[in-house]
Amino acid sequence: MGSHFKEVFGSVLSTIGTIESAIGSTPFKNMSEKVSFNLRLQGNVLQATGNGLSADGQGNIFSLEYIGDLVQATGNSTVIIGLLIKFKNQIDQKLIISGNWLQALGSFVGLTDEFEDSTPSGRSYNIIGGFLQGIGNSMQALSGVYQLEDENDVDARFLGVLGSWIQAVGSVLSLIGQIKEETQEIQLGIDE
Repeated sequence: MGSHFKEVFGSVLSTIGTIESAIGSTPFKNMSEKVSFNLRLQGNVLQATGNGLSADGQGNIFSLEYIGDLVQATGNSTVIIGLLIKFKNQIDQKLIISGNWLQALGSFVGLTDEFEDSTPSGRSYNIIGGFLQGIGNSMQALSGVYQLEDENDVDARFLGVLGSWIQAVGSVLSLIGQIKEETQEIQLGIDE
């Protein structure tokens, strides 16, 4: 599998997973808790896989984009553990919060690499998309922190849902940027 394909396919998986997680986080009247849980779980699995593929497709393992992708994949994996394993003393919730913080950090680290990228095509999409993903993940983490104090806090839950959708919009923008960037890299015969 070529590196350009890995980066684009990884972005596709991440985008699908982010949207799936956002749907699962949204309190629809007719959606059962089981369906909501499965959407959030599957969404994070797709995001972790996509971020891992994107990292594997990087031409430079010392780039900030590579490190950002790995940190995001680690964050998604941490959320998955928090969803699957029920610990005492809210440890599972704290793992989900930590995973969201890691995803935010990975987004911000990865987007800084775009300022130095030698291919301008898609740069704006990648910067704005990465920024929105980082903001969205931060909102989800804050929502979790507030819900640790009061799990019935409606405003905190809304903050998390809003953050999920902001992350999803950022992911779509990043996908568009990644396709543009990889297309230009193929035309120029470079691999970043």
